[in-house]
Amino acid sequence: MFQPNNQISFQTRALSVKDSSALTQVDQNETSIVVRDEMQNGGFAHAETIIYYSKKLQDDLHMLGMKIKEHEENLKFLKTQKSKLDDSILDLQVKSHSSSIPKTENENNSQPQPEEQTTEQILRYEKSAAGILCQLKTRHGTQASHLPLTKDVLGVVATLGRLDDDNLSRLFAEYLGVETMLAIVCKTYEGVKALETYDKEGCINTSSGLHGLGASIGRTLDGRFLVICLDNLMHGPYAGEFVADDPQRRLDLIKPRLPNGECPPGFLGFAVNMINVDSTNLFCLTASGYGLRETLFYNLFSRLQVYKTRAEMVLALPCISDGALSLDGGMIRSSGVFSLGNRGTINLSVVREDVGVKFPKPLVTSTVPENYNEADRLVKEMKWKKDKMLEDMKREQAILDLEKSNFEKKKQEFLKFLAESSSYATQHQSQAAPERFTPR
Repeated sequence: MFQPNNQISFQTRALSVKDSSALTQVDQNETSIVVRDEMQNGGFAHAETIIYYSKKLQDDLHMLGMKIKEHEENLKFLKTQKSKLDDSILDLQVKSHSSSIPKTENENNSQPQPEEQTTEQILRYEKSAAGILCQLKTRHGTQASHLPLTKDVLGVVATLGRLDDDNLSRLFAEYLGVETMLAIVCKTYEGVKALETYDKEGCINTSSGLHGLGASIGRTLDGRFLVICLDNLMHGPYAGEFVADDPQRRLDLIKPRLPNGECPPGFLGFAVNMINVDSTNLFCLTASGYGLRETLFYNLFSRLQVYKTRAEMVLALPCISDGALSLDGGMIRSSGVFSLGNRGTINLSVVREDVGVKFPKPLVTSTVPENYNEADRLVKEMKWKKDKMLEDMKREQAILDLEKSNFEKKKQEFLKFLAESSSYATQHQSQAAPERFTPR
């Protein structure tokens, strides 16, 4: 570690050099030029001139040295934290891999699982991009996600969240619309570009991308389709806090308040927090470390509020800014935009055919221990923190190297100044010695 207590001495002055810090450019010629100019003009008129420039150089060295010490301590701290993270990751991975994942209680049941039901709903849209992707997954299973075309694709919106209540699921699907429910979600824009390519004239290349994939399995892609890129969302990711100790990482959104300061009666919560997200998609999906809730679902629902009844929702109008839904079918899409009609009383089976695609239910019968999923989530979180820490260490090291280089340049400048001052003092021994100066 850099030691900022070394001293440089010379015969005519007891000037101590303190380590220092300041990320400034070093001018090696500044003081030496002044000394030469003073000597050429007949010598120092006042001994304070030497003292002034000596003190200035000492202060610069002191500031640079303190900066070096600061960055060395930062690096030491980051290395210690990285070591602790490595140990914690290893411990969690051992526990995670040593645990077997039990099968669900209904696995041998002839009834289709919720996710399979949603997939069947999507497959009804045979010529849609979502239908083609689901068909690919049905035929090739997990291998489909490793194809160059789909390796950056997370899935279809309808398959990335779960809801406990059928009615709420139908309401959310209606609010988003079929086109959005069937939208394909990619992590990056590179993944978006891979889904559709163009020739030199700007026409769609039907032999590559999703168009080529559809043709290869006998499903020609027809019409437009939505693709959502998590790295390029219009409103960006949610930047606030999360609900403390919540394994689902729900957003800590401020509850609506009426003008009298009270929470509106019938308020059940925010739609974005009612979606259940699989543990694999909760954390660190994007390069910036964001999960699906604070990216995809926050941008789809924002602060959409959910109420028990339409009447209670209407009473809460003064504190509704991003829309609201009620369990009996009321819908406010945004401030001042109402969706009217008697849709809330339509038979659910009819609505299914109309809306077409809903979010699946959670696998409530799963006997997978919660601590297994929690350990898996923690490992991902810790790995993301470790990557960020490595970036911080690289940055600290670069700054430290620059600071050391600046210190060495300033040190050489100081030694040169001392040599010139000492030479001048020898040439003017007949003059009265200037008052001895001891710096701080």
